[in-house]
Amino acid sequence: MNNYNQPYSPGGFQVMPPAIKTLIIVNILVFFVSMPQGFASLILYQYGALWPIASSNEAGISFQIWQLVTYMFMHGGFAHIFFNMFALWLFGTEIENYWGTKEFTTYYFACGIGAALINLMTTIGSPYPTVGASGAVFGVLLAFGMMFPDRYIFLYFLFPIKAKYFVAGYAALELLMGINNSSMGSHSNIAHFAHLGGMLVGFAYIKFRQQGFSFSDWIDKTFPKKDGSDGPKLYRKKNREETGKQVSEEEIDAILDKISRYGYESLTDDEKQKLLKAGGK
Repeated sequence: MNNYNQPYSPGGFQVMPPAIKTLIIVNILVFFVSMPQGFASLILYQYGALWPIASSNEAGISFQIWQLVTYMFMHGGFAHIFFNMFALWLFGTEIENYWGTKEFTTYYFACGIGAALINLMTTIGSPYPTVGASGAVFGVLLAFGMMFPDRYIFLYFLFPIKAKYFVAGYAALELLMGINNSSMGSHSNIAHFAHLGGMLVGFAYIKFRQQGFSFSDWIDKTFPKKDGSDGPKLYRKKNREETGKQVSEEEIDAILDKISRYGYESLTDDEKQKLLKAGGK
């Protein structure tokens, strides 16, 4: 019987899938370019960081639209980039293998940009810019918790906790710390609302996709696939050709396995239809 929670990709499970490998390499390259205190690092900081609305830096640069993306590739120190990239690999590898590279990449940048927009709304007039991939990474963490809720995460590599409780607890902690900083009127080096923004956008993205709404159809039209399969998706559109196909024994096994784990209500409409179709035969 197939395990519903096991990721799949046409080439098998990849320890370092393409999108995550590319993101880590680019982040590291940008970090090393920005490390020396010189002209290059100054330009990156002035133009690439996410500057709050109604504020500007020493060069007179204020918020620019490209900063919604560029800020994700800048980090404030070794610990900052190390933990972000480690978390991206740790939680994102299985998600990219499960969804496919295109879906994961779209999701990652949607969370990062969404985190930036929410952060802008909470930092108007502040003189401090925001840098780092944390908003997007928190979106990836949220996706892991939603896709594999009962998977155990070892807190501090010692204490096991289910992913759904780990994510919920982390979100609650970020909310409390964000509210505390706002009420105290103090500045924190951690953009708590950006983290929450990444999780919020990630939650909305996954829910919309599960309902059949597609945010990346234009990618399919611009970059058509050669083989038509890129691993399981968040949803599958029903069409006449698919409804006429036989439901395979492997699909039924996966659906029954999912019911045994999470109950009948966890099934998507497409899975319920397949189960009914198989039962009728």
